[in-house]
This record gives sequence, structure tokens and C-alpha cells, in this order.
Amino acid sequence: MSVIATHVRSAPQSLLSIGELSSHTGVSPRSLRYYEEQGLLSTRRTPAGHRRYGREAVNRVALVQRLFAAGLTSTEIRPVLPGLVDEEHRTDDLVTTLREHRSRLQQEITRQLDTIDILDEVIEYHGRS
Repeated sequence: MSVIATHVRSAPQSLLSIGELSSHTGVSPRSLRYYEEQGLLSTRRTPAGHRRYGREAVNRVALVQRLFAAGLTSTEIRPVLPGLVDEEHRTDDLVTTLREHRSRLQQEITRQLDTIDILDEVIEYHGRS
């Protein structure tokens, strides 16, 4: 079983610009803006309108990346993210949602394996000619 790395460079105590957050996480500024649009990442704005992120954003981005790597969409991540980052927001629904996603993945794997078996049968049958 492979593990997606979530080690990120340590961020300083002050607020981070989008470029700094990108540098610390390896995630593009464009993706960070997308996370913000999707409600996965919150930001503060300077008087000039520049984004500023708290230090906790580094770990939050790493977690979002792991969830994307696990096959969840931003729509699926949004409701479970608060419970993953803060025990106070953790509910039974969190685990249920993740287990349902895992079940869908397992069903898809089973379907794909069945498809491979069918393709192998066709190859074997037609490979005899």
C-alpha cells in the first residue's frame, strides 16, 4: 500500500502570501485559488486585496491534496474537511462519508477487474486464429 507524502516545508509564524503558501506546499497558486473558490481553504485579504494565509493553511492544503489523491472531489471534500482538521467538528457522518467513498472505489475496482477478465477471454478466443 502506498502512502501519499504530506511532508511540507515548515512555514514561518507570520501570514503567508499565495506565493509563499505555494512554495511551502508545492501546490500552484492557481490550485490554491481554486481551493478557496470551492470552500476548502480560507484566506484573509490585505487592504490592497492580496491573499494572506495563516500557518495552518500549509497542513490544510496537504490534507486536501491527500483527499484528492484518494479520489474525492472538492464537493465531497468540503463537508468532511472541518471534521478532519478540528475534533470539535468531527461527527459520525464524517466516517460514514469516507466509508461510502471507499465502498464506491471498491465497486469500481471490482467492475474494472471484471472488464479485464472479459477482455482476456476475448483475446484468448481470438488469439487462437
